[in-house]
Amino acid sequence: QVQLVESGGGLVQVGGSLRLSCAASGSGFLIDSMAWYHEAPGKQRELVARISSGGAINQSDSSKGRFTISIDNAKNTVYLQMTSLKLEDTGIYSCNAYWTVSAYVTLRSAWGQGTQVTVSS
Repeated sequence: QVQLVESGGGLVQVGGSLRLSCAASGSGFLIDSMAWYHEAPGKQRELVARISSGGAINQSDSSKGRFTISIDNAKNTVYLQMTSLKLEDTGIYSCNAYWTVSAYVTLRSAWGQGTQVTVSS
């Protein structure tokens, strides 16, 4: 099993920046991709950005130009650098990872517990 632990959330003013981190731990696993999701109050969880272990990125239009996702494969850690934060960026940011134990085994999904980001005016 893979466990994900997020950190870096908090309270920030409009226009400010935050950096989220998510570290994967366990034994004998291979990360296929990692992602950040955003759940705004009263809304469904949505993908912010996903990055493969090879560096391919899929990112939401609303986050392009403001958020940057990156991955450190040696540390099994994904980062989300958030800049120019808006009120609507408030919510819970959850980390997701697709992982496997070998190249011939079906990918499995793991989720972190989420970290709260609050953007205030």
